[in-house]
Amino acid sequence: VQLQASGGGLVQAGGSLRLSCASSGSILGFNLMGWYRQSPGKGRVFVAAITTDGSTNYADFAKGRFTISRDAAKKTMDLQMNSLKPEDTAVYYCHAVSVRDSQWYWGQGTLVTVSS
Repeated sequence: VQLQASGGGLVQAGGSLRLSCASSGSILGFNLMGWYRQSPGKGRVFVAAITTDGSTNYADFAKGRFTISRDAAKKTMDLQMNSLKPEDTAVYYCHAVSVRDSQWYWGQGTLVTVSS
């Protein structure tokens, strides 16, 4: 299984971006999908996650601004990011956890840059 993240770019503070994570296979094989981000000089931190039944979880900094969703038919998971702040600047990675063996899969990352 391969995950391909896309949708990053340069945006002004207050703007929006929609990240997408496309799977090479069915996402029904993942019981959990989500996003992490890594800012320059810092470790990778949790952003948001969504389960097969649609339950979601967000980091405190994402609550109220970011929305995670998944579409089994399109084999994608998206992250809608609104009201972006300069501190949201990071490389965003999508991940998925296999139902079969709990293995974690990672996408290659997409860079989000928010200018002030």
